Amino acid sequence: MAVGPRPARARRRGRRWRLLRIVPIVVLAAAAFAAGLSIATAPGRAEHRLVTDYVDAWAQGNYGRMYDLLDPGSQARFSEARFIADYRRAARIATLTSLRPLQVRDRQGAAVPVQMQVQTRVFGTLRQTLEVPLAGSGSGAKVKFASALLFPGLKVGEHLTRRTRLAPRAALLASDGTPLAQGPDRSSPVPAVASEIVGTLGPIPKAQASQYTAAGYPPDAKIGVDGLERVFQDQLAGTPGGTLLAGHRILASSTPAPGTSVTTTINPAIEQAAITAMAGRFAGIAAMDPRTGGLLALAGIAFSALQPPGSTMKMITVTGALEAGIVKLTTSFPVQSSATIDGYTLSNAGGEACGGTLLNAFAVSCNSVFAPLGVRLGGARLVNIAERFGFNQTPSIPGAAESTIPSASQIGDAVSVGSSAIGQGKVQTTPLEMADVGATIAMGGRRPIPTLKADQPPTFVRVTSRRVAAEVQKMMIAVVQFGTGTAAQIPGVQVAGKTGTAELTNTASPGASTAQNTDAWFVGYAPVGVPKVVVGALFPNQGAGGATAAPAVHDVLVAALHAH
Repeated sequence: MAVGPRPARARRRGRRWRLLRIVPIVVLAAAAFAAGLSIATAPGRAEHRLVTDYVDAWAQGNYGRMYDLLDPGSQARFSEARFIADYRRAARIATLTSLRPLQVRDRQGAAVPVQMQVQTRVFGTLRQTLEVPLAGSGSGAKVKFASALLFPGLKVGEHLTRRTRLAPRAALLASDGTPLAQGPDRSSPVPAVASEIVGTLGPIPKAQASQYTAAGYPPDAKIGVDGLERVFQDQLAGTPGGTLLAGHRILASSTPAPGTSVTTTINPAIEQAAITAMAGRFAGIAAMDPRTGGLLALAGIAFSALQPPGSTMKMITVTGALEAGIVKLTTSFPVQSSATIDGYTLSNAGGEACGGTLLNAFAVSCNSVFAPLGVRLGGARLVNIAERFGFNQTPSIPGAAESTIPSASQIGDAVSVGSSAIGQGKVQTTPLEMADVGATIAMGGRRPIPTLKADQPPTFVRVTSRRVAAEVQKMMIAVVQFGTGTAAQIPGVQVAGKTGTAELTNTASPGASTAQNTDAWFVGYAPVGVPKVVVGALFPNQGAGGATAAPAVHDVLVAALHAH
């Protein structure tokens, strides 16, 4: 019997059945393929994580973590110390500041390529490929260290090197625009002033070689080793330029950026007055505008030599005592030539008997009053007030010596506290620091932060109240009016100051002091009420502050007031 064609509905049901049979097969095949792909790429994911961990650790500067990711063979060939040193050396050569991975690609043969972005000080931003060789595969893979891993863009057998140079050094200018140092020979039309303050250029010290290498300086560069040349080294030198090399290939290049001329706060007339006042003697004089902190003059050992401040320390001690309410200006003390603390005798200079009111005792610099007063104040409060005035702090002027006083836990017994209160013992300071102490009183208890840059905005730190500062100022006026600092008087101008005669021998003996074993100090400012200049002076081993240092400060004050 003949069979006719199947109805359309039956044909559609047949096709649907065949499709239903095909779909599971396709799904199963796709699932099988996906499973196969997953199995195939699992090792790739492990290697990707390994390399990502390595470059992420590098970006974080975690060289120890990087070393942990090396294969045993690499760790056998390179110690961790050498590994870290090599990476740090490469970073200094490249002047590296930061790096980050942009893309970790799939493994290609024995290595995983990583696109890296590197930021440098000298050569700008680089984008290079880092080929990370692997030992092993999959979850058992480790990084196989090679020198080409030290910097992106290196190839096998290449080493990272550079050639750099500096632009011509910029000029140093006085506050009035007079060149203090200019051109290759650093010449100046005021050589006497310049030679006192500018400083010198010299080879990079070994202790700073790593620092300057990382900044891109060539190894034969000359830098400021002292004076203003050191203070403003970065601004004057500018930024090096040159070529970064991978073997003989150039990875990056740049042009040196010239430095900028620096206008300083130094006033040539006041600097010359300080030089003249020292008269060839071993000394240091610092002059400051207390309204800005600008340093008008720095001569001799003004900020480099540390010596006991002697009785100039009493400015600090009496500030603390007044704050604590221990004394008033009218507090009376017995007239005596010495004070005994825990069985130890501290004598007044020359065995002089003094006392009376606090104001009078300060004016004539009475150790027999201020040493016991320091004991009453106590070591902790004495150290605290000294630190507020700037002791035990990094100076704002690069290269300046840090003034120090032992900590409260180390200052010692009552005798040591009493000695420290009168500027003896282990207290060490500079004329610059003591000028800043005077400036703090002149400015009503606000300490100006010293600066040498003319365009630096003034910065002040509150040390004590205006009331306490005013009381200390009254005592400093008395020093110049009728006390130990009369040599600083200026006709028609009210001057405030404080003498200091630091004993370099045992102060127990009244006759121990001679010109050779005492340091002469004086701090003074003028005019009182509208201060324009404060001067601190130190003449080591040259007698009493009132006789030696006060006349020198007088001359600098006069010159400064005339200059203003």
